[in-house]
Amino acid sequence: MSTVDLVPLIDEGLGNSAYLVDLGDGRALVVDVSLDLRATQQAARRRGLTVAFAADTHLHADFVSGARQLSATEGTRVLASAAGHREFRHTGLHDEDEVDLGGLRLRALATPGHTHEHLSFLLLDGDQPVGVFTGGSLLVGSAARTDLISPERTEPLARQQYASLRRLAGLPDEVTVWPTHGAGSFCSAPPGAQRTSTIGAQKATNPLLQAEDEDAFVAALTGSLGSFPDYFLRLAEVNRRGPAVLDTDPAPAGLDVARVRALLAEGAHVVDVRPVPEFAAGHIPGALSIPLRPVFASWLGWLADPERPLIVVRGDEQDPAEIAWQATKIGFDNIVGELRGGMDAWTADEQDITATRLVRAEEINQQNVLDVRQVPEFAAGHVPGSTHVELGSLTDHAESLPRAPTVVMCGHGERAMGAASVLERAGHRDLSILEGGPDDWAQVTGRPLEHGV
Repeated sequence: MSTVDLVPLIDEGLGNSAYLVDLGDGRALVVDVSLDLRATQQAARRRGLTVAFAADTHLHADFVSGARQLSATEGTRVLASAAGHREFRHTGLHDEDEVDLGGLRLRALATPGHTHEHLSFLLLDGDQPVGVFTGGSLLVGSAARTDLISPERTEPLARQQYASLRRLAGLPDEVTVWPTHGAGSFCSAPPGAQRTSTIGAQKATNPLLQAEDEDAFVAALTGSLGSFPDYFLRLAEVNRRGPAVLDTDPAPAGLDVARVRALLAEGAHVVDVRPVPEFAAGHIPGALSIPLRPVFASWLGWLADPERPLIVVRGDEQDPAEIAWQATKIGFDNIVGELRGGMDAWTADEQDITATRLVRAEEINQQNVLDVRQVPEFAAGHVPGSTHVELGSLTDHAESLPRAPTVVMCGHGERAMGAASVLERAGHRDLSILEGGPDDWAQVTGRPLEHGV
């Protein structure tokens, strides 16, 4: 079996993998790379490679593609489905089209389902298939969701996904499977550390490939679909039209207190990226708490308004470039700056602040408990009698929730603080954040968790 020199480029926050393939002649192929090209460019430089080809398996909904940026800045040849009707320079490929990479070849396989124009790319060394970039088709232990186009297209796309997985399962067992979506992706992937596999292993272990017929497959796939951020519904079109080419790396400008106050008066929102204890100790009234961590981009895209100017508040030790890149890769180009000097500057100017109380599990008594985790997490075990609203849909439910003393909880506290900040903006008061999660409550109280929804 031939091997290739391949570097996975994993985005832990989005749950995705891009791939850099060393073509052996100083050139490289990248597959499904995002606009945050820092890891790609670092890996290419380290190996002395020029990125000659950038292939996109589909019109991505969860991140802005970096293919056009590479084309504009490095002369990279973009390979993508002709059925995607992209409006920028690219090589449009149809089923069974091949591209000579210089020794290796890339064969397009039409695998619709996740999107209507989805391609998988089979990498061949001579006539020998080495691996297949499956994008959002065959995943490790699953297949990507089919409900990102429209409700009426969900089932027809699921039926196409069934046929696409069967087609891929017909490849030789030893062929490596390189999916884009992995654990942590809202495009659907089961939990687990394994991000690559083989056709043979998936035939033996993937539950969707065990479905007895098409109807059973469709029921299993569509029955497992969870919620997803609203920005998923607009990024595919951004990627089809062609993302704007960046002239410089994104970086938030410094804004003084007076300018921040003026922008807030005009309708801007504050996104506070500091850790939970720092936000709890004091924050700008109405600020949205989204701690800077690998999943920052997903929650920014879920909770922040893409139409409003956003102002960042961060800690001294937090990297402004990381904040800017995470926002940029999901199409949030509305960060107008950051509060220069952070909260120290705000308090030195004697501006109002709000604090949010942190509580331990043993301090929960007669308060309402609001659990903001995802449905599967809540079903797996929650504090008895707690109310459940997913964080992503909390804005829509904030007005209807009782204005009573409430302890907000998730698994560790970050999402709970985000939820509290959403509720505070909606006028809720007397909110507390549980430090920890339901297991901490069960351990302290000795009482069992409830299960189910």
